[in-house]
Amino acid sequence: MKKNLLILSFFILSHTLYSQLPSNQYFTKEIPQKANKEFQFLAFYINQAVISNIYPENDFLKGQVVGRLFGGNTTKTSNEYTSAYVEQRLIPFFIYQPNLFNGKATLRASFELDWTWGDAAYGAGGNFGGGFSADQVNLQTQNLEIELNPAKGWFINVGLQRIFDTPYNPYKTMFDKMTTTGYRLAYFGTDGVGISIRKDWDFARIKGGYYKLYENYIHLNDDVTLTEITGEKDISRNWKLGASAYYLRDRASGAGGVSILSQGLNSLLATHNGVYKFNFGNVPYKADIVWLGTFFGRNTEHWNDPWMVTGFVNVNLGMADTLTHQLVNDKDYSRAANIFGLAANLRASYRYGQTTTDVVTLDAIYATGDGDGLKDGKYSGVITGNQWGAPGAIFVSSGSYLLMPHGNVVNRYTPAILDISNMGYGMTGLTLNGSHSLIPNRLNLKLGAAMAFSNVQPVGGGSLIGTEANAYIAYNFGPFMSLELHGAHLWLGDFYKSKQNSYGSPVNGGIDGKPVNPWTTFLVYKWLMF
Repeated sequence: MKKNLLILSFFILSHTLYSQLPSNQYFTKEIPQKANKEFQFLAFYINQAVISNIYPENDFLKGQVVGRLFGGNTTKTSNEYTSAYVEQRLIPFFIYQPNLFNGKATLRASFELDWTWGDAAYGAGGNFGGGFSADQVNLQTQNLEIELNPAKGWFINVGLQRIFDTPYNPYKTMFDKMTTTGYRLAYFGTDGVGISIRKDWDFARIKGGYYKLYENYIHLNDDVTLTEITGEKDISRNWKLGASAYYLRDRASGAGGVSILSQGLNSLLATHNGVYKFNFGNVPYKADIVWLGTFFGRNTEHWNDPWMVTGFVNVNLGMADTLTHQLVNDKDYSRAANIFGLAANLRASYRYGQTTTDVVTLDAIYATGDGDGLKDGKYSGVITGNQWGAPGAIFVSSGSYLLMPHGNVVNRYTPAILDISNMGYGMTGLTLNGSHSLIPNRLNLKLGAAMAFSNVQPVGGGSLIGTEANAYIAYNFGPFMSLELHGAHLWLGDFYKSKQNSYGSPVNGGIDGKPVNPWTTFLVYKWLMF
């Protein structure tokens, strides 16, 4: 997977590398007298060995496999085959803050190098390079942006940057906080080009942004753009309250986007990501979509007392309309749809011990669904950034591994519910997780369970999507270096008795009956270096 969210915690660290000074008088000294704080190098390294019964049938999907399990990415489960592989990733960050501008200007660049052991050599392409002899050309650009600080509390970010649906600066905030505040990356959680402006006060924060999601032809009005404004206010010592408005203008008609899948409301990307596909066909369309929402949090960093509570309510509304119209007996048979969907989330966590690992968390999420497609001229489900990116939104903080996404991935990201819209059927999901630090800050154990229902039943299928049990044990060698063993099993529900949904996309991979229940185990070594 192109995105790995753990690297965001780099930006709260101030450690720097020592640089070699030009004067010969320093060459005999083991430690330079002064560190070069203009340049910083940070990196996140991960190795993981995976054993599971999940695999893609498509022979071309040997590198990066992203999308909904049993969806358009051809991922299957099996009792006959067992997948076994080792993945490796390095995400380096280079940060330059010249003394000439006295901290008022910063350049950040982050890249991604990853592969499966033994996959390819002497070639070019992302997500490859672990074959015998290696020498693969594999360097993917995640971020390349500048941050200007013209006045106290003001920050302007320009270029390829994080587009996250929370009010906090993704380059100065711990990742755990980004996934438990705002909309928890369930609507927008990816990278994109544009400009964002934020103002941070002691007890309030606000940001605005304009992003070009797709340019297409530079001389035509065929782009996809996103505009946002988000704000949050500390209303007491514990409680915070925020609100936001997003507006997306889509005139690309599905062109551009992710490889041959394209992007947008009627593209093949929908069948891969598990979002609703607007069955307009191969005709031009225009869409204007607005998201209006509010979010809140209590004790969001678990510092003031044992209880932490967060939640949100978000409504997406708008119109999608084809640009070709056919009149029969004075009746307009153009394909169009009004859009109105709603999602809500409530998460409560209780810390019973001395560390932040000694917690019990209950998480509930609800998203409306649509049962008749566009027959009534309406779509009453949820729309997220997964309609335009792969992935464009990542709800990875529920604690689930297979039922809903988990953030501990490299090249394979295939949960049963990749998007909270659940292919337009909507969902009601519950997760319960409990963790304990057996040796404080050294040896941690976690047990979890998850269950989800489809709010609209597909043809031939039931409402229960699945029930999951999971666990992990992790040993910390030191700060930001750990070895972890994870495992999860998902018991599929009657939802997967349905072969395909209303627009022909596979629900259960197109087989007769329910697929084999998925399971996975993986051993992970992580090192956040600075």
